[in-house]
Amino acid sequence: MKALVSTVLNKIPRPILLRISRWIRPLIQFYYRGNTFTDPIDGKNYSSFLPYGYLKQRDNVLSPGTLSLERHRLLWLYLKNETNFFESSSRVLHIAPEQAFLKRFKKLNLKEYITADIESPLADVKADICHLPFDDQRFDWIFCNHVLEHIQNDTLGMKEIFRVLKPKGIAILQIPLDASRKVTFSDDHITDPKERALIFGQYDHVRVYGMDYFTKLSSIGFEVEAIQYAQHFTKEDIERYRISNTEYIPVCRKP
Repeated sequence: MKALVSTVLNKIPRPILLRISRWIRPLIQFYYRGNTFTDPIDGKNYSSFLPYGYLKQRDNVLSPGTLSLERHRLLWLYLKNETNFFESSSRVLHIAPEQAFLKRFKKLNLKEYITADIESPLADVKADICHLPFDDQRFDWIFCNHVLEHIQNDTLGMKEIFRVLKPKGIAILQIPLDASRKVTFSDDHITDPKERALIFGQYDHVRVYGMDYFTKLSSIGFEVEAIQYAQHFTKEDIERYRISNTEYIPVCRKP
């Protein structure tokens, strides 16, 4: 049964998977109950996680309970252990909201929690990241994860995030990063979805970010920390939580 569930889920595009997860999660949680892996987001234990991946499947990465991936669980642990986010009464903008976080963030005692996206059915506000419909210096926190690699003018998107972030505010701007690259690669002439998938990693990505990503964020005006947070954990915990020890969390502060 587990093999069948895994096969079916990996044939469903992630946007559709998120829409139908309300009905399928109880079934998945039941069949994957156990005590081998822990999802820190819901605090539940499972016999295994599901394989998942766009071009190449990764084993034990999709949580049966929250449908979170490695980067989601790593960010949750960072926010929980290293910040006061969950205890703050902040104004928060969440661009392209992840379902693993959405309901949990809504339950927090926040002054304001706004979700925005140009396409996502989960978002409250339909908005283009390059033209955000919000006042200057409105938000204490901004989450915008795995979005900028889809945006042709990512510089303008970064500037808009900087504009609506309050001084001393924090923006978390995760992207798929190729740490072996010094320089980000993009080519606007590559428009074929199959070619984009082959070169950029996904059919709707328009670049592959290199380590100069952090320098670019700094040039926008952010004070940037490139945090490899998994290094704070033992090998046993990294395996139990199924987080990536190579993932960077870009923590961007506005002076």
